Amino acid sequence: MTYNSGHPTRMESQPVTPTVRQELRRIALFVLAGAGLSLMLDSLWPVLLAALLCLAFNLRQLMRLSHWVVSYEQGKPPPESRGAWGDLFDRLYHLLRREKAARDELEFLITRAETSITALRDAIVVVDRQGRIEYWNRAADRLLGFKAPHDKQQTLTNLIRDPRFAAYLKEGHFDHPLTLPSPNDEHRMLEFTITRFGAGDWLVIVRDVTRLHNLEQMRKDFVGNVSHELKTPLTVLKGYLETLLDSTPAEQKRVHRALIQMNQQSQRMEALVNDLLLLARLEGTEVEHDSERQALAPMLRRLRQDALAMAPDKQQDVQLEVAPGAGLLGNGAELHSAFANLVTNAVKYTPAGGHIRIRWWEDDAGGHLSVSDDGVGIEARHIPRLTERFYRPDSSRVTETGGTGLGLAIVKHVLLRHDGQLDIHSTPGRGSTFTCHFPGHRLASEAPIASGSA
Repeated sequence: MTYNSGHPTRMESQPVTPTVRQELRRIALFVLAGAGLSLMLDSLWPVLLAALLCLAFNLRQLMRLSHWVVSYEQGKPPPESRGAWGDLFDRLYHLLRREKAARDELEFLITRAETSITALRDAIVVVDRQGRIEYWNRAADRLLGFKAPHDKQQTLTNLIRDPRFAAYLKEGHFDHPLTLPSPNDEHRMLEFTITRFGAGDWLVIVRDVTRLHNLEQMRKDFVGNVSHELKTPLTVLKGYLETLLDSTPAEQKRVHRALIQMNQQSQRMEALVNDLLLLARLEGTEVEHDSERQALAPMLRRLRQDALAMAPDKQQDVQLEVAPGAGLLGNGAELHSAFANLVTNAVKYTPAGGHIRIRWWEDDAGGHLSVSDDGVGIEARHIPRLTERFYRPDSSRVTETGGTGLGLAIVKHVLLRHDGQLDIHSTPGRGSTFTCHFPGHRLASEAPIASGSA
């Protein structure tokens, strides 16, 4: 039996103990006595008999040791013995007791861990590299409808048959959780988080997020309904303000100035309501899978002309690079809204005489649209939150430009609906670059990629 605790044992540090030396001395004296008798009797039988007795004694002790080790699980104490064998029995007894204590402690920890996992309200599912279910806790029975032992070793996608879940697993990018209806209750929303461990195994954690989902839906409905209800009175208010502006004599400067400010604020509120309605529509409608080809060159040329007309007094240099046949599969109105928000922001936050560059290019990763400027820039600590609704790095600056704080939120949602993502790089005082990345299956170009300026 080999025992290794990571440190030298007493037997390893002292190969020949006093007990072993005594045993060897006893055997030597016994054999010498037999040899002396052999000399006196002039016969080999005494020394042979002495050797056989020593061998028989050690064989008996070895058999007692083997029998005790086999029956140790029954809790039997070690055999009584003296000398080196007694010392060996005692040492093995202490080693086995320590091993049993360590095994009991490990079993206790495993049992406690299983009890803790069973008590969790979140479902825990362990899946092997072949996608088969190895273990699940009690919450998985309630949330996913698993049944033991029938579902053990079943393929996970056989029990969760939502195509979105299968695509999520096939894609293999588990940085963000997936929210789906429960397979046994469509009114219950579940959040799936997958973590890799071991040699290709998966740990699937499933949370019930029905309450959060309902609250989020209530918030969306509230914003959408309020925005819709505000649109009608704002339209009436704007109409009367425009009528008053046209009919008020220029001599009444104070009244005229007040009407101009009221009209500006009503226009700003109308833009805010329109953006809120657009966001509500983007969040509340399904993604259109049958997308049409959108010609990017005409769309971007119109955006360039709009940028030049937006602030003619700034005399900004707006450049455009796009291939004549560049195209993208998607919703034209949504893509135009996203790109227009990026171009509008660049115009607003770039000083007079500044440079703005709109560029579309394609490579092995897909298609990319970037809007770069040499404006005021954004501090790095603000960048992760720029796509949040109403988040403003500098409230005073946004107020001066008349922004709603929803433009980048709209961009993010449009890109999500087109399998894209937004990348932001900015340096204070040196400008910003906003890049929209689209996967290759969204490209629909008609001609080889070329660069040109408009």
